[in-house]
Amino acid sequence: MEYILLYMIGICATTLGTLAGGGGLISLPAMLILGLPIHSAIGANKVSNTVSSFSSFYHLYRKREISLKEAIWIIPVSLGGGVTGGFIASHISGKNMYIIAIILLIFGFSASFKGKGNFAGTEPLKMNKVSVPGLFGIGLYDGLFGPGQGTLMLYLFGYLNIAYLRAVALVRIATFSSCFGAAISYISTGKIIWPMTIALLLGSLSGAQIGVRIAEKLKPKYVKPILRVVTIGLIFQIFVDKVI
Repeated sequence: MEYILLYMIGICATTLGTLAGGGGLISLPAMLILGLPIHSAIGANKVSNTVSSFSSFYHLYRKREISLKEAIWIIPVSLGGGVTGGFIASHISGKNMYIIAIILLIFGFSASFKGKGNFAGTEPLKMNKVSVPGLFGIGLYDGLFGPGQGTLMLYLFGYLNIAYLRAVALVRIATFSSCFGAAISYISTGKIIWPMTIALLLGSLSGAQIGVRIAEKLKPKYVKPILRVVTIGLIFQIFVDKVI
C-alpha cells in the first residue's frame, strides 16, 4: 500500500513541479507522514527528480521546443550557484535562511504583477547581464534552501520573454543538473531506501510526462496565475514549518 501511495505522490508532485515548480509542496511532507526518515525522503526526491526532470526535458528536446546549444550553458551556472549556496548555508542559521526564502518568493510573486513577460514571447535564452546572474542566484538559492527553485526560475524566464514550453524545458534541465549531484551524494552515503525511492521515481516519471503534455496545451495567459497559487503555497509552507 505504501508503494502505491508513493507512486501517486510522485505523479501529483512531478505534474505540479513540471508545470509551475513547487512539487516539493506535495512530495516531502507526504513522505514524512508515511514515516520516511528526513534524509531518506530528501534523497528519494533528489533521485526521482534527476530522472523525471531529464525525461521531460528530453521529450521537449525531441519535439524541437529547445536546442542543446541554448540549454547546455545553464548546467555549469546552476551547479556553480548550488555549490556556492551549499557553502554559504553552513554559515547561516536555518531560521534566517528561510526568512530570506520567504522574502525572495514574495518578491517573485509581486514582480509577476508588474512584469511584462507573459510566456508568449519568442526570444531564445541568451547569456546576458540578467540571465547569468539570475540563474546563478537561483542556483545559489537552491543550494541554500531548495523549495521554490523551479517557480523562481519560471518567473525569471517570463521576465526574459521566453515562451512557456521553452521555459519548462530550461527549468527541467536546470533541475536535472542541481539534483544529479545531490542524488549521488545521498546514494554514496547510504541514505536511499531503494524500494520506496523506486516507487516514487516511477510515479515521478509518469507525472513528468503528464505535466509536459499539459504544458503543451496550456495557454500562456494561465501560467502566471498558476505560478502565483504555487508561490502562495510555498510561502505558507515555509512560514509554518520553518519560521513559526
